Amino acid sequence: MSEAVCAAIDWGTTRFRAWLLDAAGEPVAERRSDEGMSALKREQFAGVLEMHLAAMGAGASLPVVICGMAGSRQGWLEAPYVDAPARFDQIFASAVAVPGVRREVRIVPGIAERDPSRPDVMRGEETQLAGIAATEGGGALLVCMPGTHCKWVELAGDTVTGFTTWMTGELYSVLSQHSILRHAVGGAPVRITADGPVFLDWLEDGLTHPADAASRLFRIRASTLLTGMEPAQAAAALSGLLIGSEVGSARALFGTGRKTVLVGSGQLGALYGEALRRAGFNASPVDGDKVVRAGLAEAARRNFGGTAGRNA
Repeated sequence: MSEAVCAAIDWGTTRFRAWLLDAAGEPVAERRSDEGMSALKREQFAGVLEMHLAAMGAGASLPVVICGMAGSRQGWLEAPYVDAPARFDQIFASAVAVPGVRREVRIVPGIAERDPSRPDVMRGEETQLAGIAATEGGGALLVCMPGTHCKWVELAGDTVTGFTTWMTGELYSVLSQHSILRHAVGGAPVRITADGPVFLDWLEDGLTHPADAASRLFRIRASTLLTGMEPAQAAAALSGLLIGSEVGSARALFGTGRKTVLVGSGQLGALYGEALRRAGFNASPVDGDKVVRAGLAEAARRNFGGTAGRNA
């Protein structure tokens, strides 16, 4: 087994992912848990980190690089945003050292879009984007990053030139659990497939009328009352309409002429992949774990240099 030269942590709002990486950036150990930022008090972060590092056999002096919500104002230690347009070397050079811990720990900052007409922020995605830029060979890229808050990002070589956020995942959760549509969708988890006829019908509706989603949502409720739409169908309809509206709006904003990368896998990646295809994007999928590890490895090299090889 290769020797670890650093620990790489993606510490999100609800999830914790950790890897020990060798000199080539390949994982030699891995840990995952539900100990995300929202589950911890500030004084608990160091203990949780050390527990997972010990479980992976990390040496006492192994340096650690962290991205994600651990660097937010509500997290372990705030890593102030770097303004867009932002180069990855600039972002990684702005990583914040955590004081009062037994080893060298640095937290990567996010990126802020400070234009008053379109303010936006990201935290954690910047490290995935660095991995994409390193593995996709540079050039102009459009990156779609599905999730609770889906990011569409414009890359030019090693620079994030701009980005826009759609709250599609959160809207689905709020509407299906706390709006009138909760009666339509029901409470049971539903697996929505990318080839399901209801999903595809409502996806096409969202793509065709991206600005009108708010006026079309109630049709899901009406369909349960008037046409016998079942809860699983209502869930598929809501997913299709919201994703279609997002992708249709992104098509109007960015066009479809650039090389496009989709960061996604599993069920959500399949849904977005079908939406992108139908919208005219020629999108290549990438694995989110792989690109965040590549970005964290680059952050470690820029922050720790040769010292990242010490694993006493």
